[in-house]
Amino acid sequence: MGDAVLSGATPLDALRDLLRRGLPGAPERRGLDDLLRQVRHRRRELRSGSRLDGTLEQARALLDKAIGQERAELRREPGAAPSEDTGFREALLDALPSDTSRAIRELASYDWRSPEARRTFEELRDLLRREILDSRFRGMRDALANPDPAAMERVRHMLADLTDMLERDARGQHTPEDFAEFMRKYGDMFPENPRNLEELVDQLARRAAAAQRLLASLTPEQRAELSGLIEQTLEQAGLSEQMRRLGESLYARRPDLAWDTPERFSGETPMGMGDAVTALQELADLGELESALRQDYPGARLDDVDEEAVRRALGRSAVDDLEALRRIERELESQGYLRRHRGKLELTPKAVRRLGETALRRAFSSLESSRRGDHDQRDAGAAGELTGSTRPWRFGDEQPVDVVRTIVNAVRRGGGTPISLSVDDFEVVETERRSAAAVCLLVDLSYSMALRGTWAAAKQTALALQALVTSKFPQDAVQIIGFSNYARVLRADELAGLEWDMVQGTNLHHALLIAGRHLDRHPDFEPVVLVVTDGEPTAHLMRNGVPRFDWPPSPETLELTLAEVDKMTRRRATINVFMLAADERLRDFVDEVARRNGGRVFSPGADRLGEYVVSDFLRRRRAR
Repeated sequence: MGDAVLSGATPLDALRDLLRRGLPGAPERRGLDDLLRQVRHRRRELRSGSRLDGTLEQARALLDKAIGQERAELRREPGAAPSEDTGFREALLDALPSDTSRAIRELASYDWRSPEARRTFEELRDLLRREILDSRFRGMRDALANPDPAAMERVRHMLADLTDMLERDARGQHTPEDFAEFMRKYGDMFPENPRNLEELVDQLARRAAAAQRLLASLTPEQRAELSGLIEQTLEQAGLSEQMRRLGESLYARRPDLAWDTPERFSGETPMGMGDAVTALQELADLGELESALRQDYPGARLDDVDEEAVRRALGRSAVDDLEALRRIERELESQGYLRRHRGKLELTPKAVRRLGETALRRAFSSLESSRRGDHDQRDAGAAGELTGSTRPWRFGDEQPVDVVRTIVNAVRRGGGTPISLSVDDFEVVETERRSAAAVCLLVDLSYSMALRGTWAAAKQTALALQALVTSKFPQDAVQIIGFSNYARVLRADELAGLEWDMVQGTNLHHALLIAGRHLDRHPDFEPVVLVVTDGEPTAHLMRNGVPRFDWPPSPETLELTLAEVDKMTRRRATINVFMLAADERLRDFVDEVARRNGGRVFSPGADRLGEYVVSDFLRRRRAR
């Protein structure tokens, strides 16, 4: 994650990239990308394996079978010619509409002559009743497997009690005891075992929405036919009014669900209505799970991912992978590397210091090992040259301890062995005071830095210089200034999460103004000004505080920027420019800056920018 931040990513993007890739090792934990691939594969499987009109197909087949059995019975009538009743029956069968629901409605009062045809027609009605109720209440099909008037009567009572409970809840009169009593009476009809009314409403609403999406996914002819079958079956079962009230109540509570969004299925295996609704409900759950796993919405966290949805869709191992990823996020926060501020993920100062140290080590590792001077030194040292005198230690002193004088003080105070030290015994070696520097690093944040691929190097350089000054030259006053259309001072904890600005303008004029104020606040400090840029100035700050952009640069922009360069020269501040592009106009401008100010121009590659800036800073500190 630190590598990603140092390469230009934001903390949020770096964390997301880590969570997407997962964790290597034993056991290897899959990342969000692998889980997303599984979710998308399952969605493709559902869409490509089946089709949604299975109940219609079964209903047509049973209807045709019943009519065929009835015709066969009519043809067996004894006698030379069919009777008038037989002719009437055959004419009625011939005139049946092609629409299955209308044909069933016309045959509802038909007196079947064939016992087999009557049984087939009752089988058709049972099928429709089971499938339609199963489409609204998962598992109801099994409960109604055997035609039983008492079972249907119990369903009617359940629907009445459920609707009354929802209406009482809407009036604020529902209690947990009401739900417990409802589940005691009808819990076997709800295999998902909801724990409270809200869970029950969520389960029923999702299934009702899936049933509505089933109708929306059929052709207009199929939709009209199935809608007719549903309406007719519910009327015949005496459930029409109760189902209408329940549907209205569920929609009012969960209008956010996709009630009328069609789905495309391209398979050949027909599904019954209950199974089709289950498949559509699973597709909706997978869609929500995919959105949560993408983590691409503001304030996204892995805690937003429904663990139960992961278990249903992908199995137990996926839940374990998700929990391992969650631990990464929690550990980074608990160990003080990440924090959330107003819904935004930020690096803490602790993390910024660690990244700065890493950037500094990389810059030092690029320097020639044979070169004399500052290098990565892990042992302690004095802050300046020794004066030969000592003094009592005071809280906050960083000077080296004079071991001999400290031990002598302890012996004089107490004598004997073993020697016992107290705070008053310690003495430190006095050192000469080092000169302090006021350091200004001006970093170009304009869009071109990202386009040229130099932004990551500039970010690492800023972090490395901040870490260098903080650790080795704490007496220095460092200020890092970012500039695009405007310029602004960047805090240390902003650096790691910093992004380039997608705006037009390279307002070096404003950046030099801010740097000048920093130098003026430290008049006794040695001024150090470093500029990292890939383009000539194209903007300046007008008197009303609004930036003005011009391309090519206007004479006014160049004139005002060079005027600030002249002010820096009068402050005895040498400006060294690190040029990240070979643009001819930029070269002409920086040459003019060098001529006026006496500073130097460097043209490092992006991969060596940190080395150049750090080594130049150290060279100037040694020269002083």
